[in-house]
Amino acid sequence: MINADKVEYLSDSKDVSAEGNVVINYKGSRLTCSKIIVNTLTKDGEAQGKVRLEDAQGVIEGEKLSYNFQTKSGFIDQAQFRMAPYFGRARHIEKVNDAQIAAFRGYFSTCSLDRPHFRITARKLEMFPKSKIESSDDILFLGSVPVICLPHFSRSLTDEQTHFQATPGKRKDWGPYILSNYRFNLTPELNSRVYLDYRNKLGFAEGFGFNQNSPDFGRGDFKFYYTKEKPDNLSGTIPNQFERYMARFRYQWNIDKQTNIMSEYYKITDQRRKKYDPTASFLKDYFYREFEKDSEPLSYIQIHHNFAYSSLDLLFQDRTNHWFSQINKLPELKYSMPSLQIGETPLYFENSSSLANFNQSVPSSNTDLTVARFDTLNKVSIPLRVLFVQLTPFAQSEQTAYDKGANGKALPVRTIFSYGADASTKFYRIFDIKTNLFKLDIDKLRHIITPTIGYTYSHTPTIPASNLKQIDSVDALTSSNSATLGLSNKLQTKRNGISVDVVDFLITSAYNFKPNIVSGNKMGGSLQDVVFNLKLIPYSWMRIEGDATYKHSGISTDADYDNFNHFAKANYNIDFDIGRDKTFGVGQRYERMGGNELTWNFTWRLNPKWKVGYYQKYNLRDYWSTTDSQSVSTGSLEQQFTLSRDMHCWEMDFTVDNKKNGNSGIYFVFRIKAFPENEFGFDQVYRRPKSGTQQ
Repeated sequence: MINADKVEYLSDSKDVSAEGNVVINYKGSRLTCSKIIVNTLTKDGEAQGKVRLEDAQGVIEGEKLSYNFQTKSGFIDQAQFRMAPYFGRARHIEKVNDAQIAAFRGYFSTCSLDRPHFRITARKLEMFPKSKIESSDDILFLGSVPVICLPHFSRSLTDEQTHFQATPGKRKDWGPYILSNYRFNLTPELNSRVYLDYRNKLGFAEGFGFNQNSPDFGRGDFKFYYTKEKPDNLSGTIPNQFERYMARFRYQWNIDKQTNIMSEYYKITDQRRKKYDPTASFLKDYFYREFEKDSEPLSYIQIHHNFAYSSLDLLFQDRTNHWFSQINKLPELKYSMPSLQIGETPLYFENSSSLANFNQSVPSSNTDLTVARFDTLNKVSIPLRVLFVQLTPFAQSEQTAYDKGANGKALPVRTIFSYGADASTKFYRIFDIKTNLFKLDIDKLRHIITPTIGYTYSHTPTIPASNLKQIDSVDALTSSNSATLGLSNKLQTKRNGISVDVVDFLITSAYNFKPNIVSGNKMGGSLQDVVFNLKLIPYSWMRIEGDATYKHSGISTDADYDNFNHFAKANYNIDFDIGRDKTFGVGQRYERMGGNELTWNFTWRLNPKWKVGYYQKYNLRDYWSTTDSQSVSTGSLEQQFTLSRDMHCWEMDFTVDNKKNGNSGIYFVFRIKAFPENEFGFDQVYRRPKSGTQQ
């Protein structure tokens, strides 16, 4: 369809001529110009004057365009383009087809200004919308200043990682430092990283890594990191350098919908630990965030397969670092069948079985625990509805066979028989309340009360735990007679047609019927710890969450009263989201025999260009930290102030971080707004695959 101030049709040549405010819409493309001639047979067109071609791939503008509307191909001279997230100009642009555009003798940038803050000039630029961008003979300019020559540039538009990262800073144990890595693509499914770091107190460190992601063979990564430390604070007979390195491999492959493989391998060599400090940890010193997640990572291969109503797992787990206290499983085979109805009967059957060969090595000891074990648990249940109560009585039997006991001699099969029942019900009432008092936006209230109770009695095992080698919780099983209790209260309303839990309050505990023996006296049953969980959403912009644990016991002696009948821990967070980039939060972490930390933070956009942020952690009392094996005194633990500036196509964060442990620093973070996930900063987070068989 052609719209213009003047349109003429030439029957001899089959051409359509249009002038003045020309607009053509054809198969998803929109062309505007001052003048155009289009052949109705070939669909070839020649446009002139303020030409603008727009489609799903982007926008191209220029003064003269040759274009075929059928093939969506053509060329334009002295053009500029916008193809999210890139902007640019070129002497000549050719639209090869609907999926490829080539530009010659021009530049591109993520800055939309006529004089961009930065740009890359290129002899040839090829753009594959929503796929990738490639260029050759490149020069990177900051403003009008050439910075670096690049023989080739390639970037996937689906890639979530930047190609270069530089991380400057200062830490008490490192001194001034700079961490850097460069990433480049080897193939569409394989990329590599090169690491080069410098820490003033330790020296240089380097390494390399590979990341693979294939739709046919899964994803994995390999990393090797090496350093020869040269500490400046050691003297005497202590070696003046330590060789330390780590090789890590992780892999995950979903072979089909039923089968997957997951594997991790860690090998660490640490002369500092061997020759100087037996408590040293390479992960803690160089990759602290990984150390926080797992201080002794496992090396294993795990294969999981789902059947129609069950699953099978095969695990090979080996201790690859001798100072780790880990259990070798060579191998462990597990079969699991969830609750399955038995034919047409009301009965349900459940099974969990495992066969394993264990070896647990104890660091700095010649004593190893080795045992082969077969364990099977079979459970039968019958769900019933008794009046308004959902009742599920059950009976189960667990048999465990060992090749030898704690004394090294053969044992008969251990048997534990258990029975019990789970019961729950639900009460609710709807209150016809509609109010905006205090701007709570209440459109009716539904109160839901859900009490639950589960009772289990386990007979005394035929073989006591003291006669078994203790590998895991299966070997520590003993008799029990207890009930788990739960009470849920919810208040729900509707906001914008969506059901919202305004109040969600859950109380859980357990009651142990079995008498305890304390100081030689038999005592009766007792209520165990009571756990409270509370969630409040009074407004769409306000959220309150908290939890607390109350230590409880039926023991009333003065000596034991100090250890029971009190709140052992309590936490809460109050968060406010009151507008775009305007947030505030306060929280507290309390432990009776530990810390009492208060935190608060806020971010506030002052105007379209500037934003400020603040974070504070304050300790309200002195305590001994069992995690860090050191005392923590009252006062500020950490302060962090961030000033953010919008620089049109960039965002800059300036952060001052002051920590009590001395690991303070000043950081700059630059982000390209077109790629907010890419930054030059101080974060070392690695997205590691999660352990476990179920995906």
